[in-house]
Amino acid sequence: MSPSDPLLALASDKRRAPPEFRARRLTAPLFVALGALLAIEAVGGMVLFFARLTWSSRPGEALHVWCGIGLTLVYAVYQWRHWSRVAPFRARFDYLLGLLAALSMALVNATGLWLGAVWLLERAPGGGSGRPAAPLLTALHDVGSMLVLTFVGAHVGAVLMRDRRAGDPTGG
Repeated sequence: MSPSDPLLALASDKRRAPPEFRARRLTAPLFVALGALLAIEAVGGMVLFFARLTWSSRPGEALHVWCGIGLTLVYAVYQWRHWSRVAPFRARFDYLLGLLAALSMALVNATGLWLGAVWLLERAPGGGSGRPAAPLLTALHDVGSMLVLTFVGAHVGAVLMRDRRAGDPTGG
């Protein structure tokens, strides 16, 4: 088969959604919910980090824990659907950034759920010592959160740039 073969062209476009469909994904309810929860968690985490360092307090911690649980659930559904659409892994920059984003998100979700469980046990009747959660676990969660924001932003940017170049016949 030659590269100009219509069947080959059809097969190569089979996995690629039309540009208008790809653009609509950015306003899909699951993506919007994921973005909103990620933004709430990012701002809440920064507020908690700053307040813990400056005033030794943790304002809004309950909201941060419950939104974190929601973010974990929404992210699991989103990632399952996303990976079923983009698999298998390809040796491309946007895939590498997506992998780094997913790994850092898994780290943050795992440490966040662990910290959330400690937080819930602290508030259980008869439970809790009043001490803050393990500082190293908290630090791992905080640093991981910064990695999530870095790699998620870079991944979305790389995908948008790839789509922009794909729509331009000159590749630019």
